[in-house]
Amino acid sequence: MSTTTPAVRVRLARPSGSLTGGRFPAVPRRPREHARPASRVDESFAALGTRCRVVIESPVGAPESALQALARIRRLIDEVDQRLSRFRPESDLSQLNRDPRETVPARPLVLDALATALTAADRSDGLLDPTILPALIEHGYARTRRDATPVGLLAALRDAPPRRPARPHPGGAWRQVRISRVNGTITRPPGLRLDVGATAKGWLADRCGALLHAHARWAVDLGGDLRVGGPQARSRPFVVEATAPLRATPAARLVLSSGAVATSGIDRRLWRRPDGAPAHHLIDPATGAPAWTGLLTVTAVAASGEEAELIAGATLLRGPGAIGRLSLSGGLAIDDHGHVHRRPNVRPGAWRWSA
Repeated sequence: MSTTTPAVRVRLARPSGSLTGGRFPAVPRRPREHARPASRVDESFAALGTRCRVVIESPVGAPESALQALARIRRLIDEVDQRLSRFRPESDLSQLNRDPRETVPARPLVLDALATALTAADRSDGLLDPTILPALIEHGYARTRRDATPVGLLAALRDAPPRRPARPHPGGAWRQVRISRVNGTITRPPGLRLDVGATAKGWLADRCGALLHAHARWAVDLGGDLRVGGPQARSRPFVVEATAPLRATPAARLVLSSGAVATSGIDRRLWRRPDGAPAHHLIDPATGAPAWTGLLTVTAVAASGEEAELIAGATLLRGPGAIGRLSLSGGLAIDDHGHVHRRPNVRPGAWRWSA
């Protein structure tokens, strides 16, 4: 699984030492009867090549404590990291990509992650293509670049090629991948290598959220892809900050009581190829080269992490002409000049911009 910390750093804010209240008058005060949950955890940790944070509040009589729920979430995240990281030679994904057989048995978790990636490819008309791994490797992303010397964003933008929207590959090799949940197999042309980095964190955030339905208030932040929920979040919503790459102050603050936020961006993992050209991890499937579309980041709000990640990734690859697609559920895009384009929700929803 290839994951990165997004260019817009979406995070749960900690105003006045808490997740809500204080600076944001739009956030209701905590009801007195909910002042002390039976158990609460708030833990940050490294995983998936990024920083994660989990907040869980459990009511009296919950079938498991917040600490027990956290342990289950950590086990799930660790399993996904072990099974789906393309940077681990022993991972299920790496073994699948080395397997010379056309049809390969796979665990249910791997089948589910790949099914999500294929759905995103179909719904984005091939822009979110899980078969672009060879292009990533060709352009310098053969191994994690977490500790690599970064390239400055302004220098990269100056040296980047002319901006244009990404396009799907006319061959669409992802259409040749077949998943059988009945047989527990993946069928694809031998030698076709797959990567789920474009969709894995949103999918995983949803799986984490499904484990927390019995808890009063919770949030899962996987390096900027967030899923929040719980009945008490309606009266004590989370404040989510999005910090833009070309400015020090937050580009937006969202007040979120349910649903998901995901960001796709190009500035957190920039490097130079041997020829000196700047490169990043978002590939134009039609050219096999990094996509320079005129957008630095896109943050989308949706009912699920899977949906938010699809909207954010596809909008960034389509470029400025697609910003209007954010209007349905809400979000923001930041262009190469640092201009912030906000698109508020056009329907009543479970979130709003903070004052």
